[in-house]
Amino acid sequence: MKNLFGLDLAELESELSGEKKFRSKQIAEWIYLKNVRDFESMSNLPKNFRSKLSENFSIDRAEMISKLESKDQLTTKFLLRFSDGVAIETVAMKHDYGNSVCISSQAGCSMGCKFCASTLKGIERNLTAGEMLDQVLFVKEFFDGKLDSLVVMGSGEPLLNFDNLTKFLRMLHDLVGMSYRSMTVSTSGIIPRIHDLMKENFPITLSISLHAPLDDLRSELMPINKKFPLRDLIETGKIYADQTGRRVTYEYILIENLNDSPEIAGILAKLLKNQLASVNLIPINPVLERGFKRPSRERIEAFARILNSRGITATIRKEMGADINAACGQLRNKFLDK
Repeated sequence: MKNLFGLDLAELESELSGEKKFRSKQIAEWIYLKNVRDFESMSNLPKNFRSKLSENFSIDRAEMISKLESKDQLTTKFLLRFSDGVAIETVAMKHDYGNSVCISSQAGCSMGCKFCASTLKGIERNLTAGEMLDQVLFVKEFFDGKLDSLVVMGSGEPLLNFDNLTKFLRMLHDLVGMSYRSMTVSTSGIIPRIHDLMKENFPITLSISLHAPLDDLRSELMPINKKFPLRDLIETGKIYADQTGRRVTYEYILIENLNDSPEIAGILAKLLKNQLASVNLIPINPVLERGFKRPSRERIEAFARILNSRGITATIRKEMGADINAACGQLRNKFLDK
């Protein structure tokens, strides 16, 4: 049977050709706004139409395999599995400013970043727009319908799954009602796709994983830098901010004795000078297989002070979920190893 979950309004109308167009909108509201998983519960549809839908279509959703909750109860990590057996991670977070979801855009990752657990097993496949939306609605239900923001910052490189990503963002806005301004998409720096994203005119926040202000060091940590080097990437970030009016966030994982020195902080400040940008400093969530260590609190704060003193807005990300393997890919890898 054809799965209706993940279809946008035009696709629903195509599948239900011959029916009145408003029926597609009604079904979309039941599936995406009311989180209904069966046709019989769609009470404003004629009974014979509900029976017809049940005979010919399905509403396939991911199932939860496991759940981990942090001791402070602010972070919950879910392992979800789709009908083909592919498993992915989704994280629900409670912040002072509201509830947020961090979703995966791919099952696994091909980028090879040296500090990340997501890439240890390689990539299994892209996620569909519906599978990304499924994660959001799952967490929205977990939060009793109160979901304020989205970050596409879990496993995978979102801009290498561009068509599914942009369809998902539109559906989340048009069918679920989340503001584009509440959405953040993270990338390791796929420059051509950043330009494509600009053309979509989504007023979303772009987050660029930087992690080093020198090409040699960044290439060591992130192989993608060999294809899209720092100078070109930073220029692209500047163009994005200028054209969209949206501040670009540069994510910067701090690794002890590698990219956390005062000298490196000074180079980073110079690199980002005169940009509509901010830096989000992230003390590394250690991954056993990688061997990297987290800097001391004093060293982290010193790094932030240098950036702020030179006119670069820098904040230290509040640690969430360190006690439940919240680094991208860790929970999924344990599942794959079984």
